Amino acid sequence: MTATANTPHLAVQSTRRKALATLLCVALMITLSSISGGRAWAQAPAAKYPSKTVTLIVPYSAGGGTDVVGRLMAHRLSELWGQSVVVENRSGANGVIGSNYVARAPADGHTLLLVVGSHVVNPVLMKNLPYDTDKAFTPITNIASSPSVLVVQAKGPYKTLSDVLSAARNKQLGVGYSEGQTRLTGEMIKQAGKLQIVGVPYKGGAPMMVDIIGGHLPMGVTSVVTALPHVRSGALRVVGVADTKRMTLFPDAMTFKEAGLDGVQSLNWYGLLGPAGLPRPIVEQINKDLTKVAADPAVMKQIENQGAHMVLTPPGEFRDFLDSELKKWMLVAQRGGITAE
Repeated sequence: MTATANTPHLAVQSTRRKALATLLCVALMITLSSISGGRAWAQAPAAKYPSKTVTLIVPYSAGGGTDVVGRLMAHRLSELWGQSVVVENRSGANGVIGSNYVARAPADGHTLLLVVGSHVVNPVLMKNLPYDTDKAFTPITNIASSPSVLVVQAKGPYKTLSDVLSAARNKQLGVGYSEGQTRLTGEMIKQAGKLQIVGVPYKGGAPMMVDIIGGHLPMGVTSVVTALPHVRSGALRVVGVADTKRMTLFPDAMTFKEAGLDGVQSLNWYGLLGPAGLPRPIVEQINKDLTKVAADPAVMKQIENQGAHMVLTPPGEFRDFLDSELKKWMLVAQRGGITAE
């Protein structure tokens, strides 16, 4: 009687246990599926970069030092990435036209910009730039650097930097420049040495070299790339180096500090930038891959032939450098009464 009375109750309990077990199994399967899916997502590789052709904008004319460095880097990165890296020259307005193109490009790493020191000089000397130099770009690395140099006629009256400075303290001398940074470098030298020098503008480094060689201009501030062929031919002499140490290329040329002028440093650098908002993993990959490229002795040799040396700074360090350069040139301009035009 008792057993018969409990039978329905036991059947109900059994049914409930089976239902609960089924629910637990389903829940466990869902949980495992979620965990597995989450792991698969977390471990899934990021989209390969670059996934298509990379365009390297050089905002200056073809054939110059920046173009040479850009094409060297583009060739080597193409080999490393298995994707074409194409150099495109978009010159004009001292680099502004090409820079503005990159500032407006998608921030996916497939449009990059190679600039020189004039990039941070432009906001000092030019009004109404179409972009904010500080905010419109992502610094990637400073690829290479070389100092500005002061050149004179090889057979002229000035044999050393001391000769030039001594003369410029006693009489007015012209110093040639061909763009914003060389203009401000001449002003920096004037301020540091309290000299009677007057800036003489040229539309390019080549015509300025011609006038110095011909004895029509006492001296000029220029890049190593521009001066080097004329020095090697025996037509020009480098007397001053705007850096903290002498150059192997010109062992007899003094630094301005050696000549008693503190704070005269003007570097011609080749900096790689992307549009603002470039993802950090892409920035780090480009930086890392350029370091691999630069480890090749043949690449180092070609950079040295441009009168430069490899730098390859981390992105944060490069940003700090750009900030310091902008502040330095702004101060030089303010002291010299030079305003943006």
